[in-house]
Amino acid sequence: MASSVSANPLEQRATRLTDSHGRVIRDLRVSVTDRCNYKCVYCRTGELGAQYPELRIDEYLRLISLFVDMGIEKVRITGGEPLLRKGLLELIHELAQMRTRDGDRLELALTTNGHLLEDLAGPLRDAGLHRVTVSMDAVDTETFERITRVPGSFGRVVAGIRAAKAAGLTPLKVNCVLLRGFNEQEVEAFAHFARQEDVIVRFIEFMPLEEDRLWSPEIVVSMAEIVERITKVLPLLPLPPNEASETARRYGFEDGRGEIGIIAPVTQAFCGACSRVRLTSDGKIRTCLFSQVEHDLYGRMRAGAGDDELKAYIAHTVQGKEARHHIGEPGFLKPSRSMVHIGG
Repeated sequence: MASSVSANPLEQRATRLTDSHGRVIRDLRVSVTDRCNYKCVYCRTGELGAQYPELRIDEYLRLISLFVDMGIEKVRITGGEPLLRKGLLELIHELAQMRTRDGDRLELALTTNGHLLEDLAGPLRDAGLHRVTVSMDAVDTETFERITRVPGSFGRVVAGIRAAKAAGLTPLKVNCVLLRGFNEQEVEAFAHFARQEDVIVRFIEFMPLEEDRLWSPEIVVSMAEIVERITKVLPLLPLPPNEASETARRYGFEDGRGEIGIIAPVTQAFCGACSRVRLTSDGKIRTCLFSQVEHDLYGRMRAGAGDDELKAYIAHTVQGKEARHHIGEPGFLKPSRSMVHIGG
């Protein structure tokens, strides 16, 4: 399903997705399921099955094409665990045929826990996927399996990372959520892992998006602590951002071999340059991870709304995008969904 692009540049500029704070929205994260085969302690406490409905693949394609027509340049497929989703390769293949407003191919990425990646890495690349990010919260087998609560999971994820690299889904990023009392001792080991496996390891400060009520400021391992600890064993040098809206602070190792990133939404919020919105597995727009309100795009499509009406609804919704989150402030409320149900 190819997206149509207006030939009128004035019309394109007039309808480009921009919020009321002047931020241009170029990135769309699409959850295709909230099912997951892991029960990570910082994320999921309930059942592994879907809590929210999933759209048909053709329905996702129609909704995504509207965003692309309005200026989206990058689509990241998320879950839950997206590799569980039937029809995923078809979805990626069809997205790979779409063009941005400038006539370029969409930038297509996927975030996965890696458990099923070894066998799917090649087919994903063949379908048109460009890059993969793997969520992996320890390089010690025992710690990893205590976090995921799935025996035998560590080896499968490492095999998936290596298969994805071999398939050309690079640069490959490995995301690690750090929690004091769970895996903060893994920081230095991950720095070595980044160099040994030739991947970009990104540490993520723990955010209040879990199903349980585990989060507190004391559990967060801050960016400053991470940099200090790694520098003691492997000196770091700051690197410039790849783009203004990049979420990670980048660091290279002093000898030039390897890179890490730190995503610090709690201690170093990056909301001012945010360029993304999310579409949940049941077709609702979320303008921020911490939104208290969802916007039912799929409901309008199902009721018979045409493309122009749906685009107008998207534009209106994005205009209301929050200026920033309020983590740690008095009166802060967790979002109505946890991360696994929003889409990572």
